[in-house]
Formats: sequence, structure tokens, C-alpha cells
Amino acid sequence: MYNPQQTKTLQGITEELLKSGKDINESSIEVLRDALRFHEYRYYVQTDPLISDAEYDDLYKQLEKIEKEDPALITVDSPTQRVGKGLIRDFHKVQHLVPMLSLENSYNAADLLDWDRKARELSGLSNIEYCIEPKFDGASVSLVYEDDLLTKGVTRGDGETGDDITPNIKQIRSIPLSASFSKYGIQQIEVRGEVLMNKNNFKKYNDALIEEGLPPLANPRNSAAGSLRIKDTAEVSRRNLEGFLYHVSFINNIDNNHLEPETHSGMLDMLWQLGFRSPKKEMKVVKGIDAVIEHVHAFESKRDDLPYEIDGMVIKVNDIQLQERLGMTSHHPRWAIAFKFKARQATSKLLDVEYQVGRTGAVTPVAKIKPVQVGGVTVSSISIHNEEYIKEKDLKINDTILIERSGDVIPQIVKSFAELRNGTETNIKFLKNCPSCKSALFKTEDESVWRCINLNCEAQVVERIIHFVSKDAMDIRSFGEANVRKFYKMGFLKDIPGIYSIDTDTLRTLEGFGEKSINNLQEAIEKSKTQPLHRLIYALGIRYVGETTAKTLAQSVKNIFDLGAYNLEQLKELSDVGVKVAGSIYEFFQNNDNLQLLKKLDSLGIKMEKQEAALSGGNLTGQTFLFTGTLTQLKRNVAEEAVETNGGKILSGVSSKLNYLVVGEDAGSKLEKAKKIPGIKIISEEEFLKLLPT
Repeated sequence: MYNPQQTKTLQGITEELLKSGKDINESSIEVLRDALRFHEYRYYVQTDPLISDAEYDDLYKQLEKIEKEDPALITVDSPTQRVGKGLIRDFHKVQHLVPMLSLENSYNAADLLDWDRKARELSGLSNIEYCIEPKFDGASVSLVYEDDLLTKGVTRGDGETGDDITPNIKQIRSIPLSASFSKYGIQQIEVRGEVLMNKNNFKKYNDALIEEGLPPLANPRNSAAGSLRIKDTAEVSRRNLEGFLYHVSFINNIDNNHLEPETHSGMLDMLWQLGFRSPKKEMKVVKGIDAVIEHVHAFESKRDDLPYEIDGMVIKVNDIQLQERLGMTSHHPRWAIAFKFKARQATSKLLDVEYQVGRTGAVTPVAKIKPVQVGGVTVSSISIHNEEYIKEKDLKINDTILIERSGDVIPQIVKSFAELRNGTETNIKFLKNCPSCKSALFKTEDESVWRCINLNCEAQVVERIIHFVSKDAMDIRSFGEANVRKFYKMGFLKDIPGIYSIDTDTLRTLEGFGEKSINNLQEAIEKSKTQPLHRLIYALGIRYVGETTAKTLAQSVKNIFDLGAYNLEQLKELSDVGVKVAGSIYEFFQNNDNLQLLKKLDSLGIKMEKQEAALSGGNLTGQTFLFTGTLTQLKRNVAEEAVETNGGKILSGVSSKLNYLVVGEDAGSKLEKAKKIPGIKIISEEEFLKLLPT
């Protein structure tokens, strides 16, 4: 969409807008909007941002302020108009400009050869050029643009009519609110595509749901489809959906001035140039069906490497005039076919249910099933989350169940087959008492999870120790989960402070613990005492406090005990700390047992203060850093911590705010971007190490 000169110009404008004290007035408001649209495109379409999230937010807030002061300046395609204005009262039915037909499916090379034969016979051609693209596993949508503005977003529905979901479509930032179709002589256009949730966003969203005691979403495909029909547009925005547009179904030209491409691949390129996330990078144009068969089989082996789910490939005749000649049946077009990958579902038997207790006391039922292969992985256990999930899926012991595994996403139970029951099935009785300590379980009105509230519950204690020593917490390398469980069971370890007073003489009597192993363990324990404050905060396992929030808390105090003086309102003023998180932090630091734990750790030599920047010799105060490529002498997280320990700051992307780009092996696009921005110092890992104090 943006050529190198436009990119350079808009980045320069952005830098000017970001300068301290720079005021935006009415005359420059459209320049500000153009800059925001440009950075939305870089972030959501190219997934290659040029400025940090904080810098984008700063520009966005400036635009919001101007439009709030003078609503007459608001335009329908302003970036601020994505924000939901409340609840959608109802979804009205809308007729598609052209029916949305299904695709004919194929499952093997023979099916593709037969389809190609029919296409060649109908066309009279001996060889046909095809365009191949991924078959996205999401929710189908149809978008209408008129006079360059997005006017309607519609679900597939029954193919003839669908639901008007325009407000929700506007929450998807990879879908432009306006696009310059008029440059191609197009006054009205209907574009088809798929809305989906990528694997990473799906996992993050589910983790948040589980932590809140809510049932997780089943899979990315259902999540996307369900999201589009949510009446709260703000919730749709929080789900970070993505839109891939891959087909133009209708065009109304200006004065019959036909400037649009004549091939399907050309249409995908046009959509890409106009700012849409089309499969331009994923598509492949080939001659003949043999090349198609070779490509789809090769692509299937790479499906797990993609950040989103696909369930096959779509093969389309590339020439649009030839598509029109081939026409369609009442069910599907003759010029396109879907090649479906091997199924990732399987049936099994639900044999039993076991219960696990997490570090926050949440009791999670786990289904033990008859081992079955799904997508190349043997599945024998599946989390069934909570009591409400069991009721919703109507699960019973000895049920025949359908399970599904989407890429690297954890397997889920899709449904039970009630029609196959023979009378041997029994109801799953959810526990009333903790399986570990036998204390009564409790469930609040706003949660689906039953919890054990006994802080001394053995299972919780073990899980809290495992979390404390984990890689992203105190990072005690030789203290893995297996050792924690072994030491606890044998009575060598009873609580978190016990880590720092473990009897190494006793360990020497254990098989597999030689002098080297014990020395490594002692070194790791001693090293953990000087971990940055944010790691200690995260290691404590405060509910809802992840790594990012832990860093926010660490930056707000000089000493961890200072957090005990914060009230709820002060906590809520911190970045990314909402009502629920603030309440959890407040409760933790008002609990006397937790304060005693911290005092015990303090007496054992664990660093409780925020580390100040070095005063000399490698002081990085005020300097910003970003790493790219593979580092050979330091792990990425260690290098980033070294920056922060010495007063520097890590940025999320290349921008004018960046001082140093540290380049490792196989550096990617960040290096090329940095070369174009004056003022960024590009240094090697060795040069970076020289900046650190010795």
C-alpha cells in the first residue's frame, strides 16, 4: 500500500507529531489521521510496526482530544470511529450483492485431477493457470465499500442473506475503514474474506478467561465466529481478531471505466496495495494441475508454522474471464475447489476424571481418555475446565467423545455422542472437597471455578514453589518441577523460603545428585537472590499479575514492601492495572502470611529493592535498546534485563525513539528499518557487551 517514499514521508511526519509539545490543530488533523492509518497498516497488516504502542497511543489520544472538542471535524473513516459506541441492539438481515456459494471439496490428488479435467473440457484449454492460497479456518464475511468507504459488513448467513455486523467489523484493525478503490475506477465493490483469531491471541484470551474462572473458548474458528455476533463492540475489540480478504465478488465501475486487474492473483495484489490483509504473500500461481498437487502437499507439512489456523488450500482459476466462462452450479463455482487437509479430529472414550489443584487453589477436572492419535500427537488427557463446562458438553464417564486439536493448541472435547450411550455411562460428580487437603471447596458468584482456600494446602504449596523457581520468575535452573515434587515428597522442602536453606548434604545421598549437580543447584539458588524486583513480584504468584504487570509494580516502588502502603485507588492509577487486578494486589499485601513470607525471604538475602542504574562505567540511563536476530553469548531475556538493570529501556519496535539496535545472527526486517532512520546506532552483540559495566 505504501511505497518507500510514502513510508519515509509518513515516518518523518510521525516523528514531528511525536515531538514534545507539538500541538495538532484543525489544519493538520488529516495529516494526523493519515499517520495513524499508516501505522495501523504497518502493525495489523504487515505486522511490522515502526513505532511503539505507547507512541501510537499518544497520537491517537491527540486525535481523540481534537475531535471531542469539535465533533464537526469527525469523519466516518477516522481511526477513532473504530471504537464501539455501546451495545448493538439487533443484527439486521442483509442480502448479499452476489450469493456466497460453498466450495466443492477435494481430499486427494485424484479429486483434483478430475476437477481439472472437467475445467479443461469446459474451457477447451489443454492447460490452465491456477492461483493457490490457504483455506483460512475462521468465519466468512462479506464487505461492501462505496465511494471508497466501508459501508457494510455481513456474515455469510445462508449464502443469500446474512447478518449486518458492520459495527463489529470496524473493530478489526486490519480491515480498512476506507480504501482508494476509485483509483481503479470502482464505485462499489463487494469483497469476501475470513475473520479469524490467530493462535497466539487465542491462547492469551483463553488464559485470561481461565484465570478469571470463566470457561475457555473451544477453538480459534468458533471463537472468531462467535465474536462477530457479540453485541458488545468493546468486547469484540478486546479479542484482537484479524481479517483476510481473498475474493472480489462484485464490482460497479465508474462510467464503465474498467481499471481493475484481470486475474485473481492481480485482485489479491490490488487488495494488498489498498491496505487489506490479502493472502498475497501466501498465494502461489502455477501452470497445470500437477504443480497444484505438488504445492498443496508441500504446504500441508508447514501448516503448524503459520500463526493462524488453516484446514486446507483453495485452488482457483486465475483468469477472471475464464472464471466467468466456467460459471457455477447452484451450489458451488466450477472455477474453484478446496483441497482439505487430513482431519484433526478423532473419537475416543472418556474413562475417568482426575482433579488438579493449581497455585491459586483452582480445582480443575482433567478427563482421562483412551489414548488416540490426533494430528500426529497421542492424546490421553484433556482439561475439562470446570463444572459448568462438564454440564454444557453433557459429559459422562464411559461416553464416546469427539476431540479436536487445532495446530499447537491444546486439545479440546468438541462434544459427547449421547446417541451412542448403552447404559454403562455414569454422571461426573464434581468434588465438594479439595483432592489434596480435603478442605471444603468454595465458588464465588462471578466465577465458574471451585477453589480450595486453604493456603497451606499441599498441592497449592507445591505449585507455588514450582512457579517461584520457574524460568520467567526466579529462574533457578537446576530446580525443575520434577525436583520440586521429589524434594517436597521426601520432606526436604516444605515452602518457598526452604529453597534457600535446603540441606545439600542430604541431597548428596540421592541418586543422580553428584557434586557437580549440587554445585550447579547452589549457584542457581545464590544467583536468584539478586534477580530484578519485577521477577520476585511475578514469582510470588499474585493472582492476575503477569510479567508485564509485575514490571509496572516494580517501577512504581523502591522496595517491595512499599506496595503494602498502596490503596485500591492508587493501584488502579498504575498502567494496565484494572479493578480486578488492583483488588488482588491489595489483598495480597494486606495478608499477614504473605508479609511474613516476604520478611523471611528478606532475611535470607533475597533482593527486595528496585535496582538502580549504574552510576558510571556503562551507565545506560536514558538510552533505549532493541534486539534483533540470534544472540550467541547472551540469551535475549538476559540481555534485556542487563539493559533495564543499568537504567536503559527496551522498546517494542524500531522507531525514532530507538537509540541502539543490537544485531545478532540472521537479523530480520528490524535491521533494514533501522538503517533508514538517522540517529539509530546499529551495534553487534560484542559492542553491546562493552557498554555494560564490568
